[in-house]
Amino acid sequence: MTDRIRWVLLAAAVAVLVTFLLVQKQSTDVSYGQAPAAKDPIPEGSAGELSGATLPSDEQLTAMVGAAPVVRLPGAIATWDDQAVRAAAGGTGYRILVVPPGLKKADAQRVHEVEAATVRIVGTEVSGGIYQASADRASEWIHQFATGDVTGSLTTLIARLNHRPEPPDQPAIARRDPTAGELTAVTTALRGTGRYLAPGATLNDAPATTSAFPGAQPLYVALPRQPAGQPLVHFGPALAKEFPGRPIVAVYGQWIEYDGPSAAAFSEVVTASFYGQFADRLSEYAYPQRNVLGAWLDRVTAIRYAGLFDRPLPYTPFDPLRVALPALPWLFAACAVGFLALSARRVVHRDRPATTGVPARLAGLTALAVEVSGLTDGASAAALTRGITQLTAAGEAFTEKLPDRHVHSLLDAAESDLDTTADLIGRPDYRPAAFLRGRLA
Repeated sequence: MTDRIRWVLLAAAVAVLVTFLLVQKQSTDVSYGQAPAAKDPIPEGSAGELSGATLPSDEQLTAMVGAAPVVRLPGAIATWDDQAVRAAAGGTGYRILVVPPGLKKADAQRVHEVEAATVRIVGTEVSGGIYQASADRASEWIHQFATGDVTGSLTTLIARLNHRPEPPDQPAIARRDPTAGELTAVTTALRGTGRYLAPGATLNDAPATTSAFPGAQPLYVALPRQPAGQPLVHFGPALAKEFPGRPIVAVYGQWIEYDGPSAAAFSEVVTASFYGQFADRLSEYAYPQRNVLGAWLDRVTAIRYAGLFDRPLPYTPFDPLRVALPALPWLFAACAVGFLALSARRVVHRDRPATTGVPARLAGLTALAVEVSGLTDGASAAALTRGITQLTAAGEAFTEKLPDRHVHSLLDAAESDLDTTADLIGRPDYRPAAFLRGRLA
């Protein structure tokens, strides 16, 4: 019976191991469709990001910064709250050099090397000393890219340079609903061409269809950079009511917002992903709105085709093997341990009689004493007599139901005497271990 259990455990261990190895080849591939191939990247310098602005000489820049606390070159777009900056400085002096975005790398490097300037602002990129201050949340990005307001980054940097406590966060940008006249002008243009371009906007070729919104034609509202410190006209919700089911994309300078179907599902994710990656680039260069919008639409496409937003996951049938998979290594280990334990027990007990109960040992040793009784004489007869005496005592102890430990001690003594008897008569086949194994196993 033990051998049968041992081999059953071995077979189960092999079956579990084979099943586990075969399962490793299984895989699940769930896709809503292949995302369209990304457009070829535009070579740097060919995407309209360079403004063509020029700078005075290094000596002139140094002289200008030394003559005034704030130097603003023609074409500079960055603005800030003077009161908040003075509070962050805490009475310490500072000198700010503000230059336009879209400089060539060599010119941008010259700006960073003007040592007389405490703070240098290229476009809306704020740096000073060894530090560069960058926005890291939507509430700050909208100030920076919709209005050119760098108050948050500027106050943080000046406070750090002067070893002062970090200033409070910049208040959220104010918004207002469009007036009836503003809404009428925008909706009229959208019904006619699908886009509204405010004076000063550079979005002149927005795509009528895009894989970012399959099956729908988005509507575009493009406005130039808005005045800092004034409420931002919130066109999205109002237009979503006028054009239900249509994607609404509003561009304020370099800031893009989305309203329409599934906006709550993915628009915040797109904003965090897009500006988290490209904010540094957008702040330093003068990209036209059409390029910023194109990159934003590509990010929307990539995220929506990932199948994580605005669509339910496809049905996946219950797979009991997948559920049980983590338990297979433990089941294999249990079967292997059981097989090894039974195998070790068989090796340890291979020289002992298969049956070691009191009645079996008593009967076997008594039969051995009868077998050798006709072969003994002299010393061997004395040893046999001692053995028979111990067997008689063991039989009486067993009959009187004395403890098994006592009975086994008497049988051990009898077995020792019978072993001596077999040794004296020169018959190893009559040694108890060999005799009992052959007859009682």
